[in-house]
Amino acid sequence: MNIIHPVKAGRLAPVRIACINKATVDLGVDFDKLIAALQKCYDRHFLPVWGYPVELYKPRKAKPTDWQLLFLDDATVAAAYGDHALTKQGQPYSKIFVKTTLRDKELVSVTASHELFEMAIDPIANLWAQAKGGTQYAYEMCDPVEEDTFLVDGIPMSNFLYPTWFEPFRHPRGTKFDHLGLLKKPFSVRPNGYVTIKTREKVKDKFGSRRKKQRFQAEDRTGHRSEYRKPRGRRIRAKK
Repeated sequence: MNIIHPVKAGRLAPVRIACINKATVDLGVDFDKLIAALQKCYDRHFLPVWGYPVELYKPRKAKPTDWQLLFLDDATVAAAYGDHALTKQGQPYSKIFVKTTLRDKELVSVTASHELFEMAIDPIANLWAQAKGGTQYAYEMCDPVEEDTFLVDGIPMSNFLYPTWFEPFRHPRGTKFDHLGLLKKPFSVRPNGYVTIKTREKVKDKFGSRRKKQRFQAEDRTGHRSEYRKPRGRRIRAKK
């Protein structure tokens, strides 16, 4: 019997993702090693859980059919790409703001894996999971566990959620809700994480701790995926 996993049914071949470094500052990690580690991490850890194959490569210029993972200085540079999450050809892309990441004392590898995982499952940030009571939770793979990491070839990668996290029912004992097994139930959040929720069409962020909320509010959130879910989010304004 030929059994096809539901999440694999829509993609029979890997989606090609062009990884392009346009940052003017050092990433803190060799770019070639980073992309290799991202591919290895995806194939060994993320793919078996979510089932969406991708192929990362490093061209000088992306092809019209490529998805893209862009490494840019900050949102000011990103404005040249427009106020949306699609290329001119209609393909998804994610942005890693290198200067902003380093300024917030975060690691580029963690941010890159975070963006890669989230783009793979919800490319244009428009999916929600409904919990009991009608509250909806954004399909963001890493936000609730975003400061928890693990190593791949010595390079830190972001923890990520499992499909069970988005399922609003009781699960058997021992069920994993994230890759590192730190969460104990659906829709829960780690102390250093947050989640974007929608209730009666109002969108807001819910934090795992007061400390996380304070750090979050001090960050430059312009161009972040979660901002595109909010009617008045801090989006990138395209240059004219």
